[in-house]
Amino acid sequence: MRYAVSLYMSSVLGSGVLVLPGLAARIAGPASLLAWLLLSLASYPLAYTFASLSARKPESGGVYSFARESFGLETADAVGWLFIVWYVTGAPVVTVIAASYLSYAIPLSKTMIYVVAALIILGTFLINYRGIVVSGKVQLAVIVAIVGLLLTAVIASVPLVRVENFTPFFPNGILPIGVAAALIFWSYLGYENVSNVAEEFKNPERDFNRSITLSVIVIGALYLSVAIATVGTQAYKAGGSVAPFAAILSNALGIYGGISTGVLAVFIIFGTVNAYTTGMSRVVYSVAKEGGLPRAIARIHGKTGVPHLSLALLTGLGMITLVVSYFLSIDLQTALLIPSGAAILVYVIGSASGVKLLKGDLRTTHEVRCSDREPSRRNIQRGPEDCARG
Repeated sequence: MRYAVSLYMSSVLGSGVLVLPGLAARIAGPASLLAWLLLSLASYPLAYTFASLSARKPESGGVYSFARESFGLETADAVGWLFIVWYVTGAPVVTVIAASYLSYAIPLSKTMIYVVAALIILGTFLINYRGIVVSGKVQLAVIVAIVGLLLTAVIASVPLVRVENFTPFFPNGILPIGVAAALIFWSYLGYENVSNVAEEFKNPERDFNRSITLSVIVIGALYLSVAIATVGTQAYKAGGSVAPFAAILSNALGIYGGISTGVLAVFIIFGTVNAYTTGMSRVVYSVAKEGGLPRAIARIHGKTGVPHLSLALLTGLGMITLVVSYFLSIDLQTALLIPSGAAILVYVIGSASGVKLLKGDLRTTHEVRCSDREPSRRNIQRGPEDCARG
């Protein structure tokens, strides 16, 4: 279960935790805390849906498999390609963000920033190539480091929190809370990723049901704690590309704040990319196995049991995108639009599949109960028309 929790947390805890608390606070002020609280609560049903689908029928491919069962192979293939676009365009962007954060601690040229980004992508490939067990252990270590650094930032900022910084609570009114919530929503993407490797868990039903609850609680608590520290110290007013974390850690740790921010960013992004490399390579494998890609890609390594050609395909395409981005000097905000759009479509199709499949399971369960060969006294007293009505 600990590997499932680490995959959940590293999939969800992305670059958003570094910048979104500050951006949300600038939009809605202290009232942005309501958006964080509400989305933390709302994330559970969404996460539970994907976990239930994975426990119900654990297959490599996750949302791809759900879409295939619900809407057919053509829709599933579209989901597979959306996942590929999501990874191939998204991984290079977030690794460049990580390297850019690091450049605040260690001066790096543009070329070196892209070299560091390429090394992160290559590192996740090598780790995943060793197998799910190795990747899971690395994820566990990365998550421990991330949580440790986040808690350090929050605890170190406690003496700097001032009650007066939370008033006025609604400086810009109520409407900006919705705007902040729309922005914060991106911090909660990632719960679908663990479904992609459901087949590789020994006891999916137990692991998913336990891990999803723990993950939602821990992630929600971390996000809310960071948001409270951001507002309470007014770090969001410090400005700068790395606010609020640069401000929080600089105030708490002095000259070591910039270094800590860079290290934290690299750890978070590495964990996220590693988790998505694990999950999306299984999607590519499933698509190839069903004929949506050349079936030669659907090969499993004899020793490690991983879809090594799927990993190689994603890594290669990601590297190409990184090189193109370097020479064209594509703006990061513009570059994020493509993976964000792909992610929205995946979630829409995945949620629709979940509603259809889980509703179908409930109907099937009801029909089985009504057709029991040895009905209970209660069932005997009910006629066929009662079963039809439910």
